[in-house]
Amino acid sequence: MPRFAANLSMLFTEVPFTERFAKAAAAGFRGVEYLFPYEWPKEELSKALEGNGLTQVLFNLPPGDWEAGERGIACLPGRVDEFRAGVDHAIEYARALGCKRLNCLAGLKPVELDEDTAWQTLVTNVAWAADRLEGEGITLCVEAINSRVDMPRFFLDTSARVMALIEEVEADNLRLQYDIYHMQIMQGDLVRSMECLLPWIGHIQFADNPGRHEPGTGEINFSNVFSAIDKMNYDGWVSAEYLPSGATADSLHWLPS
Repeated sequence: MPRFAANLSMLFTEVPFTERFAKAAAAGFRGVEYLFPYEWPKEELSKALEGNGLTQVLFNLPPGDWEAGERGIACLPGRVDEFRAGVDHAIEYARALGCKRLNCLAGLKPVELDEDTAWQTLVTNVAWAADRLEGEGITLCVEAINSRVDMPRFFLDTSARVMALIEEVEADNLRLQYDIYHMQIMQGDLVRSMECLLPWIGHIQFADNPGRHEPGTGEINFSNVFSAIDKMNYDGWVSAEYLPSGATADSLHWLPS
Protein backbone atom coordinates (compact mmCIF):
# COMPACT_ATOMS: atom_id res chain seq x y z
CA MET A 1 0.00 0.00 0.00
CA PRO A 2 1.08 3.64 -0.38
CA ARG A 3 2.95 5.44 2.37
CA PHE A 4 0.18 7.33 4.14
CA ALA A 5 0.62 10.60 6.02
CA ALA A 6 -1.87 12.54 8.15
CA ASN A 7 -2.70 16.19 7.65
CA LEU A 8 -2.77 17.52 11.21
CA SER A 9 -4.62 20.68 10.22
CA MET A 10 -7.67 18.51 9.50
CA LEU A 11 -7.23 15.23 11.39
CA PHE A 12 -7.17 14.75 15.17
CA THR A 13 -8.58 18.22 15.77
CA GLU A 14 -10.23 16.85 18.93
CA VAL A 15 -6.95 17.70 20.70
CA PRO A 16 -4.62 20.73 20.62
CA PHE A 17 -2.29 20.89 17.63
CA THR A 18 0.92 19.74 19.30
CA GLU A 19 -0.86 16.69 20.74
CA ARG A 20 -1.94 15.53 17.29
CA PHE A 21 1.51 14.15 16.47
CA ALA A 22 1.17 11.45 19.11
CA LYS A 23 -2.37 10.68 17.97
CA ALA A 24 -1.19 10.25 14.38
CA ALA A 25 1.67 7.95 15.40
CA ALA A 26 -0.62 5.85 17.59
CA ALA A 27 -3.04 5.46 14.65
CA GLY A 28 -0.26 4.04 12.50
CA PHE A 29 0.88 7.05 10.46
CA ARG A 30 4.59 7.53 9.93
CA GLY A 31 4.40 10.87 8.18
CA VAL A 32 2.57 14.12 8.86
CA GLU A 33 1.85 17.35 7.05
CA TYR A 34 -0.17 20.45 7.88
CA LEU A 35 -1.04 23.69 6.19
CA PHE A 36 1.42 25.98 7.95
CA PRO A 37 3.95 25.58 10.78
CA TYR A 38 4.69 29.24 11.38
CA GLU A 39 2.45 29.69 14.43
CA TRP A 40 4.62 27.33 16.51
CA PRO A 41 8.32 27.43 17.42
CA LYS A 42 10.46 25.26 15.16
CA GLU A 43 12.00 23.54 18.15
CA GLU A 44 8.62 22.47 19.53
CA LEU A 45 7.55 20.95 16.23
CA SER A 46 10.90 19.20 15.76
CA LYS A 47 10.58 17.66 19.21
CA ALA A 48 7.04 16.45 18.46
CA LEU A 49 8.24 14.80 15.25
CA GLU A 50 11.27 13.15 16.79
CA GLY A 51 9.43 12.04 19.92
CA ASN A 52 6.81 10.23 17.87
CA GLY A 53 9.02 8.80 15.13
CA LEU A 54 7.34 10.89 12.45
CA THR A 55 8.56 12.38 9.17
CA GLN A 56 7.53 15.90 8.17
CA VAL A 57 6.49 15.30 4.58
CA LEU A 58 5.17 18.71 3.48
CA PHE A 59 3.88 22.13 4.43
CA ASN A 60 2.90 25.26 2.49
CA LEU A 61 4.81 28.44 1.84
CA PRO A 62 3.33 31.43 3.69
CA PRO A 63 -0.02 32.26 2.00
CA GLY A 64 -0.44 35.96 2.77
CA ASP A 65 -3.26 36.85 5.14
CA TRP A 66 -5.08 33.53 5.47
CA GLU A 67 -7.57 34.81 8.03
CA ALA A 68 -8.57 37.61 5.66
CA GLY A 69 -9.23 35.10 2.88
CA GLU A 70 -5.95 35.13 0.98
CA ARG A 71 -4.95 31.74 -0.42
CA GLY A 72 -1.43 32.38 -1.64
CA ILE A 73 0.31 35.39 -3.16
CA ALA A 74 2.49 33.88 -5.89
CA CYS A 75 0.41 35.35 -8.75
CA LEU A 76 0.08 38.85 -7.24
CA PRO A 77 2.47 41.37 -8.83
CA GLY A 78 2.54 43.73 -5.86
CA ARG A 79 3.64 41.04 -3.41
CA VAL A 80 6.88 39.72 -4.89
CA ASP A 81 9.12 40.85 -2.02
CA GLU A 82 6.71 39.33 0.49
CA PHE A 83 6.64 36.09 -1.47
CA ARG A 84 10.43 35.84 -1.50
CA ALA A 85 10.68 36.60 2.21
CA GLY A 86 8.11 33.86 2.78
CA VAL A 87 10.25 31.35 0.89
CA ASP A 88 13.21 32.17 3.12
CA HIS A 89 11.01 31.83 6.23
CA ALA A 90 9.76 28.45 5.01
CA ILE A 91 13.34 27.28 4.45
CA GLU A 92 14.15 28.01 8.09
CA TYR A 93 11.33 25.70 9.17
CA ALA A 94 12.13 23.07 6.57
CA ARG A 95 15.71 22.86 7.80
CA ALA A 96 14.60 22.45 11.41
CA LEU A 97 11.94 19.86 10.58
CA GLY A 98 13.89 17.89 7.98
CA CYS A 99 11.16 18.61 5.42
CA LYS A 100 12.14 18.01 1.79
CA ARG A 101 8.95 19.21 0.08
CA LEU A 102 7.24 22.59 0.22
CA ASN A 103 4.01 23.52 -1.54
CA CYS A 104 3.31 26.84 -3.27
CA LEU A 105 -0.24 28.18 -3.35
CA ALA A 106 -0.68 30.28 -6.47
CA GLY A 107 -3.43 32.42 -4.97
CA LEU A 108 -6.75 33.92 -5.99
CA LYS A 109 -6.55 36.15 -9.05
CA PRO A 110 -8.28 39.49 -8.42
CA VAL A 111 -10.93 40.28 -11.01
CA GLU A 112 -9.12 43.45 -12.05
CA LEU A 113 -5.76 41.69 -12.57
CA ASP A 114 -5.22 40.61 -16.18
CA GLU A 115 -4.34 36.99 -16.90
CA ASP A 116 -0.97 37.62 -18.53
CA THR A 117 0.35 39.74 -15.68
CA ALA A 118 -0.76 37.18 -13.10
CA TRP A 119 0.81 34.36 -15.12
CA GLN A 120 4.16 36.08 -15.63
CA THR A 121 4.28 37.00 -11.94
CA LEU A 122 3.62 33.38 -11.01
CA VAL A 123 6.25 32.08 -13.43
CA THR A 124 8.86 34.50 -12.10
CA ASN A 125 8.08 33.74 -8.45
CA VAL A 126 8.02 29.97 -8.89
CA ALA A 127 11.27 30.00 -10.87
CA TRP A 128 12.93 32.08 -8.14
CA ALA A 129 11.60 29.82 -5.39
CA ALA A 130 12.62 26.61 -7.16
CA ASP A 131 16.13 27.93 -7.64
CA ARG A 132 16.34 29.02 -4.01
CA LEU A 133 15.06 25.65 -2.76
CA GLU A 134 17.29 23.60 -5.04
CA GLY A 135 20.30 24.70 -3.03
CA GLU A 136 18.60 23.31 0.07
CA GLY A 137 17.78 19.96 -1.53
CA ILE A 138 14.06 20.77 -1.36
CA THR A 139 11.43 19.99 -3.99
CA LEU A 140 8.89 22.71 -4.71
CA CYS A 141 5.38 21.44 -5.37
CA VAL A 142 2.58 23.48 -6.93
CA GLU A 143 -1.02 22.49 -6.32
CA ALA A 144 -4.14 22.75 -8.43
CA ILE A 145 -7.20 23.59 -6.30
CA ASN A 146 -10.74 23.38 -7.58
CA SER A 147 -12.40 26.68 -8.44
CA ARG A 148 -15.94 25.26 -8.53
CA VAL A 149 -16.56 24.52 -4.86
CA ASP A 150 -13.74 25.47 -2.53
CA MET A 151 -11.80 28.38 -4.03
CA PRO A 152 -13.49 30.36 -6.80
CA ARG A 153 -10.88 32.35 -8.78
CA PHE A 154 -7.98 30.15 -7.65
CA PHE A 155 -5.43 30.77 -10.36
CA LEU A 156 -4.30 27.18 -10.92
CA ASP A 157 -7.39 24.99 -10.88
CA THR A 158 -6.44 22.02 -13.09
CA SER A 159 -3.42 19.78 -13.39
CA ALA A 160 -3.05 21.02 -16.99
CA ARG A 161 -2.55 24.56 -15.70
CA VAL A 162 0.12 23.39 -13.28
CA MET A 163 1.83 21.38 -16.01
CA ALA A 164 1.95 24.45 -18.25
CA LEU A 165 3.70 26.27 -15.40
CA ILE A 166 6.16 23.41 -14.85
CA GLU A 167 6.99 23.31 -18.56
CA GLU A 168 7.59 27.06 -18.71
CA VAL A 169 9.74 27.24 -15.57
CA GLU A 170 11.83 24.17 -16.45
CA ALA A 171 13.23 23.57 -12.96
CA ASP A 172 14.45 20.08 -12.06
CA ASN A 173 13.01 20.29 -8.54
CA LEU A 174 9.53 21.54 -9.51
CA ARG A 175 6.65 19.07 -9.22
CA LEU A 176 2.86 18.80 -9.28
CA GLN A 177 1.03 18.28 -6.01
CA TYR A 178 -1.90 16.08 -7.06
CA ASP A 179 -4.94 16.40 -4.82
CA ILE A 180 -7.44 13.64 -5.59
CA TYR A 181 -10.37 15.56 -4.11
CA HIS A 182 -9.76 18.72 -6.12
CA MET A 183 -9.05 16.86 -9.35
CA GLN A 184 -12.16 14.70 -9.04
CA ILE A 185 -14.20 17.92 -8.97
CA MET A 186 -12.37 19.59 -11.86
CA GLN A 187 -11.57 16.76 -14.25
CA GLY A 188 -12.20 13.22 -12.95
CA ASP A 189 -10.56 10.21 -14.65
CA LEU A 190 -8.28 10.01 -11.63
CA VAL A 191 -6.31 6.84 -12.26
CA ARG A 192 -5.51 7.55 -15.90
CA SER A 193 -4.67 11.15 -15.02
CA MET A 194 -2.20 10.10 -12.32
CA GLU A 195 -0.66 7.49 -14.60
CA CYS A 196 -0.02 10.13 -17.28
CA LEU A 197 1.30 12.70 -14.82
CA LEU A 198 3.34 10.32 -12.65
CA PRO A 199 6.80 11.59 -13.71
CA TRP A 200 5.85 15.08 -12.49
CA ILE A 201 3.87 14.19 -9.34
CA GLY A 202 5.77 15.13 -6.20
CA HIS A 203 3.04 14.60 -3.62
CA ILE A 204 -0.51 13.20 -3.43
CA GLN A 205 -3.36 14.22 -1.12
CA PHE A 206 -6.86 12.85 -0.85
CA ALA A 207 -10.41 13.27 0.43
CA ASP A 208 -13.68 11.90 -0.85
CA ASN A 209 -16.14 13.93 -2.90
CA PRO A 210 -18.62 15.46 -2.29
CA GLY A 211 -18.08 16.73 1.24
CA ARG A 212 -14.30 16.42 1.54
CA HIS A 213 -14.66 13.68 4.13
CA GLU A 214 -12.93 10.32 4.61
CA PRO A 215 -12.90 7.56 1.98
CA GLY A 216 -16.22 5.80 1.73
CA THR A 217 -18.37 8.87 2.26
CA GLY A 218 -18.59 9.90 -1.39
CA GLU A 219 -18.24 8.79 -4.98
CA ILE A 220 -14.54 7.90 -5.27
CA ASN A 221 -13.55 4.22 -5.25
CA PHE A 222 -10.50 4.54 -3.02
CA SER A 223 -9.76 0.83 -3.02
CA ASN A 224 -9.15 1.06 -6.75
CA VAL A 225 -7.33 4.39 -6.51
CA PHE A 226 -4.91 3.25 -3.80
CA SER A 227 -4.29 -0.02 -5.62
CA ALA A 228 -3.55 1.89 -8.82
CA ILE A 229 -1.10 4.20 -7.02
CA ASP A 230 0.65 1.10 -5.70
CA LYS A 231 0.93 -0.40 -9.18
CA MET A 232 2.40 2.84 -10.53
CA ASN A 233 5.37 2.39 -8.18
CA TYR A 234 4.86 5.93 -6.91
CA ASP A 235 7.41 6.33 -4.12
CA GLY A 236 6.16 9.53 -2.49
CA TRP A 237 3.72 10.15 0.33
CA VAL A 238 -0.06 9.99 0.08
CA SER A 239 -1.61 12.34 2.63
CA ALA A 240 -5.04 12.18 4.20
CA GLU A 241 -6.24 15.76 3.89
CA TYR A 242 -9.91 15.37 4.71
CA LEU A 243 -12.45 16.62 7.23
CA PRO A 244 -13.58 13.63 9.29
CA SER A 245 -17.35 13.21 9.24
CA GLY A 246 -17.19 12.36 12.96
CA ALA A 247 -14.37 11.58 15.36
CA THR A 248 -11.06 11.17 13.58
CA ALA A 249 -10.50 7.70 15.04
CA ASP A 250 -13.82 6.55 13.59
CA SER A 251 -12.83 7.80 10.12
CA LEU A 252 -9.68 5.68 9.77
CA HIS A 253 -11.30 2.44 8.60
CA TRP A 254 -9.49 2.87 5.25
CA LEU A 255 -6.02 2.89 6.88
CA PRO A 256 -4.27 -0.51 6.72
CA SER A 257 -3.50 -1.87 10.16
